[in-house]
Amino acid sequence: MRIDLHTHSSASDGTDTPGELVANAAAAGLDVVALTDHDSTRGHAAALAALPAGLTLVTGAELSCRIDGVSMHMLAYLFDPAEPALLSERELVRDDRVPRAQAMIGKLQHLGVPITWQQVARIAGDASVGRPHIATALVELGVVPTVSDAFTEDWLADGGRAHAEKHETDPFEAVRLVKAAGGVTVFAHPAAAKRGRTVPEDVVARLAAAGLDGLEVDHADHDAATRERLRSLAADLGLLVTGSSDYHGSRKDIPLGAETTDPEVYAEIVRRATGAFPVPGTGGPVTA
Repeated sequence: MRIDLHTHSSASDGTDTPGELVANAAAAGLDVVALTDHDSTRGHAAALAALPAGLTLVTGAELSCRIDGVSMHMLAYLFDPAEPALLSERELVRDDRVPRAQAMIGKLQHLGVPITWQQVARIAGDASVGRPHIATALVELGVVPTVSDAFTEDWLADGGRAHAEKHETDPFEAVRLVKAAGGVTVFAHPAAAKRGRTVPEDVVARLAAAGLDGLEVDHADHDAATRERLRSLAADLGLLVTGSSDYHGSRKDIPLGAETTDPEVYAEIVRRATGAFPVPGTGGPVTA
């Protein structure tokens, strides 16, 4: 059983539409895929409508969080998307994305980059604008060779020359809100140091005590030694261990199913969730 619990569609910063994403997940041989767009559940309905037979969809989101000046992401699975408190917080984060993007564009222009809001808005389309859209613009302009190369201190990484802050949820509040909405929380790519500063292990321990369910250990941004350290930390704290591709379509070169989650861990996530349930595909027509 092949399970990928972290993917993005064009509802946030992926390049596949939700329908394309589930079709591609089935073609990649996945049995279960989670759609976890940034602070958004907008893609869920289209993904469900296009869900092919043999593939199960886990609904979720990747929540933008910050603690002690360090940005972090919280994967939230199988929560009630209509629960008012969590919905309000997600909307607050999303609404701050436009002024933040405009601030970063202004900083890039000051650095001599001929980027415009119109270019970034075209790349984002109907999605909530984010740093990957600005990074894609930098690739188009020939400033950097790849999207990943834009996430450095020279450009868009936390604390970088063109970085700008946005509203982000306190992770302890995120855990509380997701649990109140019947969901399950997993700390995404917790040791991805190339993205910027990472959260100290003592904070992870406090989050575990507050109800955090798991750590995303098997991720492209973690080398073998880091994965071993995180597995040991998860074991010490009684946390679940997941693996995921963090798929973004053509925006990154990581394919669906590049990393997967153990079926027993997936079963435990489903067991803990009360806000929503995985949906198996029924074989209806696949539409983008």
